This record gives sequence, structure tokens and C-alpha cells, in this order.
Amino acid sequence: MKTDGLVPEHWLCERSGESVAVLNIPASLSRDRVFDVDVSLQVKVPEDEMAQAWHGLSLEVDGKSQWTRRITSNCPGQTDGLDYHCKIVLKCGRGMRIRAMASVQASVVARLVVEATQALA
Repeated sequence: MKTDGLVPEHWLCERSGESVAVLNIPASLSRDRVFDVDVSLQVKVPEDEMAQAWHGLSLEVDGKSQWTRRITSNCPGQTDGLDYHCKIVLKCGRGMRIRAMASVQASVVARLVVEATQALA
């Protein structure tokens, strides 16, 4: 992989016990960039199997819905989660705001992470 001496940008927003994580990436005035974006939600699942626990994750990029999913929480008394990955091209002069939102019923948000790493070609 040729990097021309550039160090890939790495941006991270990690929240423990919170249901919203926001990651702001500032604009570059000199080049287009491509980011690998990873979003991860980890929840604590109640021990009561009858709790009908579920958890969901939604992702917005610059205020527009990118992805959403809600699933039944499994592994009573342990943790469960949802993950999402995408590539985003960020044009020269443009910044980006990524917002991840967790929703739960009976389960409890343990950790919510939004991470963006620049892909160098």
C-alpha cells in the first residue's frame, strides 16, 4: 500500500452507558478522503428470559439516516451487541458528522463506539 508519507487519520468517540455518540470529522482543504466507519453497540442483557429484551442501533451521517436495525437481545445475564461498517468518501472541503443512537428495552447500554479510520490507497 502506497501512503506517500501520510499517516491515516483516526477518529474515535466512545461512550459508556450512554445512548448517543457523535463523531465530528473536520474538513480537509487539500484532498478528498475515504474513511472506514465502524459503529459498535454493546448491551447488558437481563437474566430474566421473559423480559422480552431488545436493542437497536441507528446511524446518521450529516443528519441523514444511513442505517438502522433492531434485534432481540440474546444471552440472558451476559452481553449482546450490534455492529455496522461502511466506507464514506469525504470530498475536499467537506467535514462530516456521524451520530450513532442506541435504543433498548429491558437491556442496558454498556458501550457505544463510533470509529473512523482513513483508508490510504
